[in-house]
Amino acid sequence: MRKQLLIIFLLAILCRQGFAQNKLTDSLHNLLAIAKEDTSRVLTTIDLGLQYRNTNPDSCIYYCEKALTLAKQIRFKRGEVYALTTIGLGLREKGDLPKALELQLQALQIAEPNNYVIEAAFSLRRIGLVYMDIKNYPLCLHYLYRALNKQETVQYKRGMAIEYMNLGMTYEYMSQLDSALFFIQKADEWKDLIEDLYPEVNRVFGNIYAKKGDQQLALAYYNKGIETGLKLNDFRTASFIYADAARMFRQVNKPDSAIAYAKKGVMYGQMASYKKGILFSSTMLSELYDSINPKEALRYYKIASAAKDSLFGAGNIQTIQTLIAKEEARQKEVEITRTAYQNRLKQYGLLAGLGIFLIVAFILFRNNRQQKKANILLKRQKEEIQSALSQLRSTQAQLIQSEKMASLGELTAGIAHEIQNPLNFVNNFSEVSKELLDEMKEAIEKGDAEEAKEIMNDVIQNLEKINHHGKRADGIVKGMLQHSRSSSNQKEPTDINALADEYLRLAYHGLRAKDKSFNATMKTDFDETIGNIHIIPQDIGRVILNLITNAFYVVDEKVKQGIAGYEPTVEVSTKKMKDKVEVKVKDNGNGIPQKILDKIFQPFFTTKPTGQGTGLGLSLSYDIVKAHGGELTVKTEERIGSTFIIHLPAKEI
Repeated sequence: MRKQLLIIFLLAILCRQGFAQNKLTDSLHNLLAIAKEDTSRVLTTIDLGLQYRNTNPDSCIYYCEKALTLAKQIRFKRGEVYALTTIGLGLREKGDLPKALELQLQALQIAEPNNYVIEAAFSLRRIGLVYMDIKNYPLCLHYLYRALNKQETVQYKRGMAIEYMNLGMTYEYMSQLDSALFFIQKADEWKDLIEDLYPEVNRVFGNIYAKKGDQQLALAYYNKGIETGLKLNDFRTASFIYADAARMFRQVNKPDSAIAYAKKGVMYGQMASYKKGILFSSTMLSELYDSINPKEALRYYKIASAAKDSLFGAGNIQTIQTLIAKEEARQKEVEITRTAYQNRLKQYGLLAGLGIFLIVAFILFRNNRQQKKANILLKRQKEEIQSALSQLRSTQAQLIQSEKMASLGELTAGIAHEIQNPLNFVNNFSEVSKELLDEMKEAIEKGDAEEAKEIMNDVIQNLEKINHHGKRADGIVKGMLQHSRSSSNQKEPTDINALADEYLRLAYHGLRAKDKSFNATMKTDFDETIGNIHIIPQDIGRVILNLITNAFYVVDEKVKQGIAGYEPTVEVSTKKMKDKVEVKVKDNGNGIPQKILDKIFQPFFTTKPTGQGTGLGLSLSYDIVKAHGGELTVKTEERIGSTFIIHLPAKEI
């Protein structure tokens, strides 16, 4: 008797030391002391009760009943559900399974209609655990999977980890070890979220490996679970682990180790008032002592019988079965109500569909009559539109031809100016040569052979210059003919630098021919490494000519504004890139306003005064560059100028 009193005294001291170390419990007591009579006090009181679940279920129930009373007073339904399910948890730890199941079902009946997802998941989980206790594993899995599904809908990861642990535990009891290992490993991946329950994870790992025959690894998990459980004052799980370890030692014929572990299982089970742990360990001890110490065997048999009656007495099982029957009836009633509601919805849907059908039929009938009238009108309008479209296409073709002729006219003016220079040289040198021949004739008549030879040499030089300028004029004429005739659409190797330089000069002289007062600075920067590229020279020439002509136009317009110190400048440059050739035409005019920038490549859009442009130049240029597999873009800054950039493929595509 004295020995038993001493053990109880030491256990009490151990409990008090454990509680003193529980900082979370102290913090919750402090919060409770200052909390008002509101929802926060309800939740704090329940959290405080939860801290006693594994060490003192009576305290757990006490605090949660206080929270339940307050929740009902302030009509805090969520708190009421939380309190009911936690009281049920405490009652299960004490072994009152019927009452535990009853409260969990009450909590579920409040949580689900109010869509309290987390609280409903708690209730479903704890209903499943009651079924686990009475070894109804199929129903246990049913409720655990329902709980997991609710946790997943709101991605409550701690709750999901707990369900993985409970599923692993259930499959282990069913000896479905692969499924058990799968779920307990998933729980282990989130061990940081369930540190307070981690002893239970180690227990399940230990049971799995014990059943697989790896006693060494199983014992390692058991000892780790016991160590972490005692640090957390989790005497309930420690009792359970000691019982499982004792069972393993008994199976491998190590009775001494089995007895030692089973005794600790009873001890920690009594400390936590955990009937299930007491039952498992005391039953094992009564069987182990049966042949070596009948007195001890009888003592532990009585302890086991008391725990068993408390857990699985005839009255308890009958009450649980009654509760199960009521819940099944309630579920059937809910299902019948849901089915009736869905049937009503279907009926309403059919009626609504019929009404919509009638409305649609009436609308279609009315629309059909109107459609016939509309078709006649549309046919007449179509004929008018086709006639207008034909006229528009004819006008468009005329405008495009006008744009081409305007371009050709500007080019012709430039060529005329260019060809005038070599023709002047030819005429001048011809006249000089005639005078020199007259002088040579006189020198010959005088017999001055030396003077005649000198004059002859001068004549020869003049004839060479006449020939040179004649060929230059011939080249200009050929270029004009080549530009004026229709494009052959055949690409040929072309020196893009020479092409750009030629059209820069032709554009400049073309404008000078129309307006003698026009003047502008021309700058070039050609990349000599480009070589020849495959293009249609007539088409790309038109593009470059159009861009340069536009550049000269905008700088001339800026000159007319009379800005002091302004020097009109047009720059043409080329550059070889990786797989492209870049041609830039830059001016220092007024730039393009941002509000019209996205329209400049549209057909018939122009900023020039009426009669000075058709709005097709840039549009045609854009299409020509695109047809070459290139790109035409523009960079502009108002009052600073614009740069048109042509990118052409460096190689033939």
